[in-house]
Amino acid sequence: MNQEKTLLAKLKTYLIFAGPTTFAFLTVIILPFLYGIYLTFTDWNGISATHAFVGFSNYLQAFNDKVFWTSFLLTLKYVFLTVILINVIAFLLAYILTSGVKGQNFFRAGFFTPNLIGGILLGFIWQFIFSNILVYLGKSYNIPIFSGSWLSDPDKAFWALVIVTVWQYTGYMMVIYISGFMNIPRDLLEAASIDGANSYQRLKNVILPLMVPSFTISVFLTLQRGFMVYDINLALTNGGPYKSTELISLHIYNTAFLHQQYSTGQAKAIFLFFVVAAVTLLQVYFSKKLEVEN
Repeated sequence: MNQEKTLLAKLKTYLIFAGPTTFAFLTVIILPFLYGIYLTFTDWNGISATHAFVGFSNYLQAFNDKVFWTSFLLTLKYVFLTVILINVIAFLLAYILTSGVKGQNFFRAGFFTPNLIGGILLGFIWQFIFSNILVYLGKSYNIPIFSGSWLSDPDKAFWALVIVTVWQYTGYMMVIYISGFMNIPRDLLEAASIDGANSYQRLKNVILPLMVPSFTISVFLTLQRGFMVYDINLALTNGGPYKSTELISLHIYNTAFLHQQYSTGQAKAIFLFFVVAAVTLLQVYFSKKLEVEN
Protein backbone atom coordinates (compact mmCIF):
# COMPACT_ATOMS: atom_id res chain seq x y z
CA MET A 1 0.00 0.00 0.00
CA ASN A 2 2.80 2.40 0.89
CA GLN A 3 4.61 1.45 -2.31
CA GLU A 4 1.51 2.30 -4.37
CA LYS A 5 1.21 5.68 -2.62
CA THR A 6 4.88 6.36 -3.31
CA LEU A 7 4.45 5.54 -7.00
CA LEU A 8 1.35 7.73 -7.24
CA ALA A 9 3.18 10.58 -5.52
CA LYS A 10 6.11 10.25 -7.94
CA LEU A 11 3.74 10.13 -10.91
CA LYS A 12 1.89 13.21 -9.66
CA THR A 13 5.15 15.09 -9.19
CA TYR A 14 6.32 14.06 -12.64
CA LEU A 15 3.08 15.18 -14.29
CA ILE A 16 3.17 18.54 -12.52
CA PHE A 17 6.76 19.42 -13.35
CA ALA A 18 7.61 17.40 -16.47
CA GLY A 19 4.15 16.63 -17.86
CA PRO A 20 3.81 19.71 -20.11
CA THR A 21 7.32 19.23 -21.50
CA THR A 22 6.69 15.54 -22.15
CA PHE A 23 3.39 16.34 -23.88
CA ALA A 24 5.07 18.96 -26.07
CA PHE A 25 7.90 16.56 -26.93
CA LEU A 26 5.47 13.82 -27.92
CA THR A 27 3.19 16.06 -29.99
CA VAL A 28 5.91 18.16 -31.66
CA ILE A 29 8.73 15.62 -32.12
CA ILE A 30 7.72 11.97 -31.69
CA LEU A 31 4.27 11.87 -33.33
CA PRO A 32 5.27 13.91 -36.43
CA PHE A 33 8.37 11.72 -36.79
CA LEU A 34 6.29 8.52 -36.67
CA TYR A 35 3.74 9.99 -39.05
CA GLY A 36 6.58 10.97 -41.38
CA ILE A 37 7.80 7.37 -41.42
CA TYR A 38 4.27 6.25 -42.29
CA LEU A 39 4.12 8.72 -45.19
CA THR A 40 7.26 7.22 -46.73
CA PHE A 41 5.20 4.12 -47.51
CA THR A 42 2.53 6.10 -49.38
CA ASP A 43 2.30 8.06 -52.63
CA TRP A 44 1.24 11.35 -51.03
CA ASN A 45 2.46 14.41 -52.92
CA GLY A 46 1.96 16.88 -50.08
CA ILE A 47 -1.22 18.35 -51.55
CA SER A 48 -3.83 15.68 -52.31
CA ALA A 49 -6.40 14.74 -49.70
CA THR A 50 -5.89 11.00 -50.18
CA HIS A 51 -2.90 8.74 -50.54
CA ALA A 52 -2.31 5.06 -51.25
CA PHE A 53 0.09 2.57 -49.70
CA VAL A 54 3.02 1.84 -52.04
CA GLY A 55 5.41 -0.08 -49.80
CA PHE A 56 9.14 0.55 -50.21
CA SER A 57 8.91 2.15 -53.66
CA ASN A 58 9.81 5.61 -52.29
CA TYR A 59 12.98 4.24 -50.71
CA LEU A 60 13.88 2.47 -53.95
CA GLN A 61 13.28 5.67 -55.90
CA ALA A 62 15.45 7.61 -53.46
CA PHE A 63 18.31 5.10 -53.60
CA ASN A 64 18.19 5.06 -57.42
CA ASP A 65 18.35 8.85 -57.63
CA LYS A 66 21.85 9.81 -58.80
CA VAL A 67 21.29 13.47 -57.87
CA PHE A 68 20.48 12.40 -54.31
CA TRP A 69 23.75 10.47 -53.97
CA THR A 70 25.73 13.32 -55.53
CA SER A 71 24.20 15.69 -53.00
CA PHE A 72 24.85 13.23 -50.16
CA LEU A 73 28.53 12.77 -51.08
CA LEU A 74 28.92 16.54 -51.42
CA THR A 75 27.44 16.89 -47.94
CA LEU A 76 29.93 14.37 -46.54
CA LYS A 77 32.78 16.42 -48.05
CA TYR A 78 31.27 19.61 -46.63
CA VAL A 79 30.84 18.08 -43.16
CA PHE A 80 34.39 16.67 -43.13
CA LEU A 81 35.95 20.02 -44.03
CA THR A 82 33.80 22.21 -41.77
CA VAL A 83 34.13 19.95 -38.72
CA ILE A 84 37.94 19.96 -38.97
CA LEU A 85 38.32 23.66 -39.80
CA ILE A 86 35.82 24.90 -37.22
CA ASN A 87 37.26 22.88 -34.37
CA VAL A 88 40.92 23.52 -35.20
CA ILE A 89 40.44 27.27 -35.57
CA ALA A 90 38.13 27.47 -32.54
CA PHE A 91 40.65 25.55 -30.40
CA LEU A 92 43.53 27.80 -31.48
CA LEU A 93 41.49 30.94 -30.80
CA ALA A 94 40.48 29.65 -27.38
CA TYR A 95 44.10 28.77 -26.59
CA ILE A 96 45.24 32.27 -27.51
CA LEU A 97 42.37 34.04 -25.77
CA THR A 98 42.97 32.23 -22.46
CA SER A 99 46.69 32.98 -22.39
CA GLY A 100 46.26 36.46 -20.94
CA VAL A 101 46.56 38.39 -24.19
CA LYS A 102 45.56 42.03 -23.90
CA GLY A 103 41.92 42.73 -24.80
CA GLN A 104 40.99 39.04 -24.84
CA ASN A 105 37.41 39.67 -23.67
CA PHE A 106 36.87 42.07 -26.57
CA PHE A 107 38.19 39.52 -29.04
CA ARG A 108 36.03 36.78 -27.53
CA ALA A 109 32.91 38.88 -28.06
CA GLY A 110 34.03 39.78 -31.58
CA PHE A 111 34.61 36.20 -32.68
CA PHE A 112 31.31 35.06 -31.13
CA THR A 113 29.21 37.76 -32.84
CA PRO A 114 28.78 36.00 -36.24
CA ASN A 115 26.93 33.18 -34.48
CA LEU A 116 24.24 35.67 -33.44
CA ILE A 117 23.35 36.45 -37.07
CA GLY A 118 20.62 34.29 -38.59
CA GLY A 119 21.63 31.93 -41.38
CA ILE A 120 19.40 33.51 -44.03
CA LEU A 121 20.63 37.04 -43.29
CA LEU A 122 24.21 35.79 -43.09
CA GLY A 123 23.87 34.14 -46.49
CA PHE A 124 22.63 37.35 -48.11
CA ILE A 125 25.43 39.39 -46.49
CA TRP A 126 28.12 37.06 -47.80
CA GLN A 127 26.39 36.83 -51.16
CA PHE A 128 26.89 40.60 -51.47
CA ILE A 129 30.51 40.27 -50.31
CA PHE A 130 31.39 37.54 -52.80
CA SER A 131 29.46 39.03 -55.74
CA ASN A 132 30.30 42.70 -55.27
CA ILE A 133 32.96 43.66 -52.74
CA LEU A 134 35.51 40.94 -53.53
CA VAL A 135 34.92 41.27 -57.28
CA TYR A 136 35.47 45.04 -57.05
CA LEU A 137 38.70 44.53 -55.07
CA GLY A 138 39.85 41.83 -57.47
CA LYS A 139 39.36 44.01 -60.53
CA SER A 140 40.72 47.17 -58.89
CA TYR A 141 43.92 45.60 -57.56
CA ASN A 142 44.34 42.94 -60.23
CA ILE A 143 43.78 39.94 -57.94
CA PRO A 144 42.88 37.05 -60.29
CA ILE A 145 41.25 34.86 -57.65
CA PHE A 146 38.64 37.56 -56.98
CA SER A 147 38.21 38.79 -60.57
CA GLY A 148 34.88 36.98 -60.81
CA SER A 149 32.20 36.04 -58.31
CA TRP A 150 32.93 32.78 -56.52
CA LEU A 151 29.21 32.06 -56.40
CA SER A 152 29.03 31.77 -60.19
CA ASP A 153 31.90 29.26 -60.35
CA PRO A 154 30.88 25.62 -59.60
CA ASP A 155 34.28 24.88 -58.02
CA LYS A 156 34.65 28.03 -55.94
CA ALA A 157 31.01 28.23 -54.81
CA PHE A 158 31.45 25.17 -52.62
CA TRP A 159 34.46 26.74 -50.90
CA ALA A 160 32.48 29.93 -50.40
CA LEU A 161 29.90 27.86 -48.55
CA VAL A 162 32.61 26.29 -46.40
CA ILE A 163 34.18 29.67 -45.58
CA VAL A 164 30.87 31.20 -44.49
CA THR A 165 30.02 28.18 -42.32
CA VAL A 166 33.42 28.23 -40.62
CA TRP A 167 33.14 31.99 -40.09
CA GLN A 168 29.73 31.61 -38.45
CA TYR A 169 30.30 28.67 -36.10
CA THR A 170 33.93 29.06 -35.07
CA GLY A 171 33.09 31.66 -32.41
CA TYR A 172 30.45 29.45 -30.81
CA MET A 173 32.80 26.47 -30.55
CA MET A 174 35.52 28.82 -29.30
CA VAL A 175 33.37 29.60 -26.26
CA ILE A 176 33.06 25.88 -25.48
CA TYR A 177 36.83 25.43 -25.71
CA ILE A 178 37.41 28.52 -23.57
CA SER A 179 35.20 26.95 -20.91
CA GLY A 180 37.29 23.78 -21.13
CA PHE A 181 40.56 25.72 -20.81
CA MET A 182 39.28 27.61 -17.77
CA ASN A 183 38.38 24.34 -16.03
CA ILE A 184 41.91 22.97 -16.31
CA PRO A 185 43.51 23.08 -12.84
CA ARG A 186 46.30 25.67 -12.78
CA ASP A 187 48.33 23.57 -10.37
CA LEU A 188 48.71 20.83 -12.99
CA LEU A 189 50.16 23.27 -15.49
CA GLU A 190 52.45 24.74 -12.83
CA ALA A 191 53.59 21.26 -11.81
CA ALA A 192 54.36 20.40 -15.44
CA SER A 193 56.35 23.61 -15.80
CA ILE A 194 58.32 22.86 -12.63
CA ASP A 195 59.09 19.39 -14.00
CA GLY A 196 60.64 21.04 -17.05
CA ALA A 197 57.82 20.59 -19.59
CA ASN A 198 57.83 23.18 -22.36
CA SER A 199 54.69 24.70 -23.95
CA TYR A 200 54.30 21.91 -26.51
CA GLN A 201 54.71 19.18 -23.88
CA ARG A 202 52.16 20.85 -21.60
CA LEU A 203 49.72 21.11 -24.50
CA LYS A 204 50.20 17.50 -25.57
CA ASN A 205 50.36 15.76 -22.18
CA VAL A 206 48.23 17.96 -19.92
CA ILE A 207 45.90 20.26 -21.83
CA LEU A 208 44.68 18.03 -24.68
CA PRO A 209 43.72 15.04 -22.47
CA LEU A 210 41.74 17.33 -20.16
CA MET A 211 40.04 19.00 -23.13
CA VAL A 212 38.47 15.77 -24.46
CA PRO A 213 34.99 16.60 -23.04
CA SER A 214 35.08 19.93 -24.89
CA PHE A 215 36.12 18.15 -28.09
CA THR A 216 33.23 15.71 -27.65
CA ILE A 217 30.64 18.47 -27.39
CA SER A 218 32.08 20.64 -30.16
CA VAL A 219 32.53 17.82 -32.66
CA PHE A 220 29.01 16.58 -31.92
CA LEU A 221 27.52 20.03 -32.53
CA THR A 222 29.50 20.67 -35.71
CA LEU A 223 28.60 17.24 -37.11
CA GLN A 224 24.91 17.81 -36.43
CA ARG A 225 24.89 21.32 -37.88
CA GLY A 226 26.95 20.26 -40.86
CA PHE A 227 24.56 17.52 -41.92
CA MET A 228 21.44 19.60 -41.26
CA VAL A 229 22.59 22.92 -42.77
CA TYR A 230 19.88 24.51 -44.90
CA ASP A 231 19.52 28.25 -44.35
CA ILE A 232 23.04 29.28 -45.42
CA ASN A 233 22.89 26.90 -48.39
CA LEU A 234 19.59 28.44 -49.48
CA ALA A 235 20.51 32.10 -49.03
CA LEU A 236 24.11 31.99 -50.25
CA THR A 237 23.97 29.74 -53.33
CA ASN A 238 20.49 28.14 -53.47
CA GLY A 239 22.27 24.98 -54.58
CA GLY A 240 23.83 26.61 -57.63
CA PRO A 241 25.44 27.00 -59.94
CA TYR A 242 24.13 23.87 -61.70
CA LYS A 243 23.41 22.12 -58.37
CA SER A 244 27.13 22.14 -57.56
CA THR A 245 26.41 23.26 -53.98
CA GLU A 246 23.07 21.57 -53.34
CA LEU A 247 23.59 19.91 -49.96
CA ILE A 248 21.37 17.12 -48.74
CA SER A 249 18.88 19.16 -46.68
CA LEU A 250 18.23 21.56 -49.57
CA HIS A 251 17.92 18.61 -51.96
CA ILE A 252 15.33 16.97 -49.72
CA TYR A 253 13.36 20.21 -49.50
CA ASN A 254 13.40 20.63 -53.29
CA THR A 255 12.28 17.03 -53.79
CA ALA A 256 9.41 17.31 -51.33
CA PHE A 257 8.05 20.79 -51.99
CA LEU A 258 9.31 22.03 -55.35
CA HIS A 259 8.88 18.75 -57.23
CA GLN A 260 5.86 17.72 -55.11
CA GLN A 261 7.34 14.30 -54.36
CA TYR A 262 6.69 14.57 -50.66
CA SER A 263 6.83 10.87 -49.83
CA THR A 264 10.11 10.38 -51.70
CA GLY A 265 11.56 13.45 -50.02
CA GLN A 266 10.43 12.12 -46.66
CA ALA A 267 12.12 8.79 -47.39
CA LYS A 268 15.36 10.66 -48.13
CA ALA A 269 14.94 12.59 -44.86
CA ILE A 270 14.50 9.38 -42.88
CA PHE A 271 17.65 7.97 -44.48
CA LEU A 272 19.52 11.16 -43.55
CA PHE A 273 18.22 10.91 -39.97
CA PHE A 274 19.63 7.41 -39.51
CA VAL A 275 22.97 8.39 -41.08
CA VAL A 276 23.31 11.41 -38.77
CA ALA A 277 22.21 9.36 -35.75
CA ALA A 278 24.75 6.62 -36.53
CA VAL A 279 27.61 9.08 -37.09
CA THR A 280 26.91 11.08 -33.94
CA LEU A 281 26.47 7.97 -31.77
CA LEU A 282 29.79 6.58 -33.00
CA GLN A 283 31.47 9.93 -32.42
CA VAL A 284 30.11 10.20 -28.87
CA TYR A 285 30.99 6.56 -28.12
CA PHE A 286 34.62 6.88 -29.16
CA SER A 287 34.93 10.30 -27.52
CA LYS A 288 33.60 8.96 -24.20
CA LYS A 289 35.92 5.97 -24.51
CA LEU A 290 38.81 8.37 -25.00
CA GLU A 291 37.70 10.33 -21.90
CA VAL A 292 37.75 7.16 -19.79
CA GLU A 293 41.20 6.18 -21.06
CA ASN A 294 42.56 9.61 -20.19
